[in-house]
Amino acid sequence: MSASSSPSAFSTRDLVSALFVVLIWGTNFVAMKVGLRDLTPFQMGAARYIFAVLPLILFIRPPKLPVKWIVAYGLCQGVGQFGLLFLSLKVGMSAALASVILQTQVFFTAFFGFALLHERASRALQAGLLLAAVGLVCFGMNYVQPGHAGGTTAGGFALCLAAAAMWAASNIVVRRAQQATPQFDVVGFMVWCSLVPIVPFIGLSLAFDDPATRWSWTSAPLATWISAAYLGWMATILGYAMWTRLLKRHPVNRVAPFSLGVPVVGISAGMIALGDVITGWQWAGIALIVASLICTMFGGRWLGQR
Repeated sequence: MSASSSPSAFSTRDLVSALFVVLIWGTNFVAMKVGLRDLTPFQMGAARYIFAVLPLILFIRPPKLPVKWIVAYGLCQGVGQFGLLFLSLKVGMSAALASVILQTQVFFTAFFGFALLHERASRALQAGLLLAAVGLVCFGMNYVQPGHAGGTTAGGFALCLAAAAMWAASNIVVRRAQQATPQFDVVGFMVWCSLVPIVPFIGLSLAFDDPATRWSWTSAPLATWISAAYLGWMATILGYAMWTRLLKRHPVNRVAPFSLGVPVVGISAGMIALGDVITGWQWAGIALIVASLICTMFGGRWLGQR
């Protein structure tokens, strides 16, 4: 086995790729907030995926796997995860906190894996779930006392949690798709799955958006379209393609810890670019969520050394 393909050889290029993905995914919450200033959540969803499919869909062939997996992933990840996330950011969730709360998808994925795929929850995962539950209670404490929510709302918090659950559902779909497809083409899969949410988002916009906002996108400023392009090309296609490449070259336990940097970048970007304010209870919740992720990723190794 060559050094480039050895699981222990994390090259400079791989390290730069991992840090670049963390930067993209951490700052994409700010891009969402910027885009939502002039677009409704459903318009933002349609714009994100139009950019994600164009122009790549003209050059990339459909992946060789059953269409049901493409449709299921497009609905779960596109309409489900990002539709709910955009609504959350619109009705009362900061970019900084959204980057943290979305990481609970790790635990929703574990629950769905247990319920649907009969995967066993390790002791480290169980401890991580407990820490995450306490962290969510800390976030919830902000809404017990009116005026102490740090610029967020209970509705925005609940929608963000629902978005994390839909992210987890899309993870289960990907697992099943990979199991059913020996030669899984991640770029083709992401591009063609991105085609699925466009029509549902347009339909939801026509059904639920205020008629006065239906044509607001025609007068949206350049910053809005730059944010939509960033979400489509960078966060959706490039980010997932680079991340999956790392997972193919290295064990999951060497790549996954880099995801801990996403909330760090997300919090910093939200506070610097948007002036997000974080309360004491929210800092406690952030610390517990990050601790739960660390426990989940490294706890098995620590427990195994005993």
